[in-house]
Amino acid sequence: MENLHFEGLLIGVATFLIIGIFHPIVIKMEYYTGTRYWWTFLVAGLIALLVGLFFVENIVLNAILGAFAFSAFWGIGELFQQEKRVQKGWFPRNPKRRYKWDK
Repeated sequence: MENLHFEGLLIGVATFLIIGIFHPIVIKMEYYTGTRYWWTFLVAGLIALLVGLFFVENIVLNAILGAFAFSAFWGIGELFQQEKRVQKGWFPRNPKRRYKWDK
């Protein structure tokens, strides 16, 4: 009982929270800027991946950085999917923005 290891639980909870945080970020980013800044997800993911790869020896922190990096990469695709959801009317349009499908 004294040799309990909570690292897996910590990684799982952190991954769950990271994914949960990215969901509203993608929605807000598409609402205010569209897909124009998709590259910010790419840069954030690459930075997290490279930091974890070259500078972090702690396996728990390294796994959390990996989860962050690939959630950011996934966010790129979700940003473009969110744009399609807005076009279908599933999510609200920003009245202050011009959409590329508007004429």
